[in-house]
Amino acid sequence: MFDRSRRGEHALLIHPHRSGADPDAEQEFNELARSAGAEVVASLGARLERPNPATLIGSGKVEEAKLAADASGADLVLVDHQLSPVQERNLEKALGRRVVDRTGLILDIFALRARSHEGKLQVELAQLRHLATRLVRGWTHLERQRGGSIGLRGPGETQLETDRRLLQKRVDMLQKRLDKVEVQHAQMRRARERNAIPRVALVGYTNAGKSTLFNTLTGAGAYAADQLFATLDPTVRRLRLPGAGVLVLADTVGFVRDLPHELVAAFRSTLSEAREADLLLHLVDAADPLREERIAQVDAVLEEIGAGDLPQVLLFNKIDRIEGAVARHDPAVGGSRERIWMSAQRGDGLDLLRDALDARFRSRRVVGELDLPPQAGRLRARLHALEAVAGETAGEHGWRVRVDLPAAVAEQLAAEADGAPLRALLPAREETD
Repeated sequence: MFDRSRRGEHALLIHPHRSGADPDAEQEFNELARSAGAEVVASLGARLERPNPATLIGSGKVEEAKLAADASGADLVLVDHQLSPVQERNLEKALGRRVVDRTGLILDIFALRARSHEGKLQVELAQLRHLATRLVRGWTHLERQRGGSIGLRGPGETQLETDRRLLQKRVDMLQKRLDKVEVQHAQMRRARERNAIPRVALVGYTNAGKSTLFNTLTGAGAYAADQLFATLDPTVRRLRLPGAGVLVLADTVGFVRDLPHELVAAFRSTLSEAREADLLLHLVDAADPLREERIAQVDAVLEEIGAGDLPQVLLFNKIDRIEGAVARHDPAVGGSRERIWMSAQRGDGLDLLRDALDARFRSRRVVGELDLPPQAGRLRARLHALEAVAGETAGEHGWRVRVDLPAAVAEQLAAEADGAPLRALLPAREETD
């Protein structure tokens, strides 16, 4: 076996492809490699009609890759395809270099990008599950048995079995920690549901501009850059609209084609912000010639996580990169989805987006004035606690309060013993709709 060097990041990229494959897939994989910090020194295409079970790409192409790696000085080989443990081990033996497949590369990028405690736990869990099938590669000592020394004689267990057992303990520990985090998130989501605050999630192909739009709408200051997976950890902020009141807006991780199943499984709590939203804002790079394919790929991931049936608004972002394009709002017609053409970077069409959100959620609110007698102090205090009081004047017989709150919360308060003033307001609200 060769020595598994970690000294450099000069990469040879191998692009296995079938006829009729995505013509931009090679460029995307190049961007993934750069996002991981690798310097691409050479690229090699490989026709893949019948994958070789031993090396994926066949012996002739393996020899060509070895020559290309030697000539370019590459010390790392990245393969734009999922490799089996056997294929990865055989390629490493033949090429004399570290080999990382598409799944391993994306996991590595996620490890670089994770900032929150939860994100780091999720990435490590996904990496360990990926590693569990690859413990046999590259380390001959894993086949040796313990034992033979004084006090350790006997059959013992192989180092491979020891490593697997230790790895499984770490996986179990990470899973327990993530379960606790998920309980905390579920409690926060239930609190939002009790307050009936509408939830909106930004989803889309990576680098479509989600974080830029999120920052523009909320002023959150989330990290945004023109690169794949610029942000990983979900960020949630409140957004106040004139008619609909307060919404909860969540920025989620970007999707890519062939998103590894390890990530979908590990990031269940992150993706739950999309799965449990009332509305998905699906961002699309309007300047991408393959935007329809990107939409289909995001829809496939949404279907996989159980969010495929949620209502969507398609936001065609980056129209500033299309000559002559202007902001516009295309309402849903027939089976088509509502579409807004905009530029989050330049601000074009943001008013159309705000108006669309306002119109969609305005009917979920109760707005009006209440006359609260002195004995309704508990109801008044609860309205203030819910931040539902838009204005208030005190008088001789109590308070006149202007309220603005979700209809579901108003109905809940009206059903309680001291909710008579709100019961009087609800019919008036219904008549004006």
